[in-house]
Amino acid sequence: MHPKNEEATASASRKVLLLEDDPAFKEIMTDFLSESGFHVVAVQNGVEGVHQVLASEFEVILCDMMMPTLPGDMFFRAVERMRPHLCDRFVFMTGHRGNAKVNEFIENVNGTILTKPFHVDDLLEMIAFIQVRVHLLAA
Repeated sequence: MHPKNEEATASASRKVLLLEDDPAFKEIMTDFLSESGFHVVAVQNGVEGVHQVLASEFEVILCDMMMPTLPGDMFFRAVERMRPHLCDRFVFMTGHRGNAKVNEFIENVNGTILTKPFHVDDLLEMIAFIQVRVHLLAA
């Protein structure tokens, strides 16, 4: 692996970008992930998420699908154009599992989805899955 890629992977280790527009849920998730040993950068929409993705590396991106300004699918497409190596690091969160548009998008990008409400163990399992995938792809 190229040394610069190793540095980027190391700096992104255990760093999570959380996109969630519900302030209470965002706070709960941030607290839980921080207590679980993650460095969390939390934003409330895709526009703020784009700024963070341009400024830093992340090991995992937890992305709500339904957000104002720039919803999850549009945020993913922006990341896909700007920082495509981050696309395998997404976990999409939605309370709208029956939404055909959401389901079609997740299927088209072969995305990992976590349906709200979810148990914290499921969240940690999804993060671990992404971490393993990131490290396998980096090797």
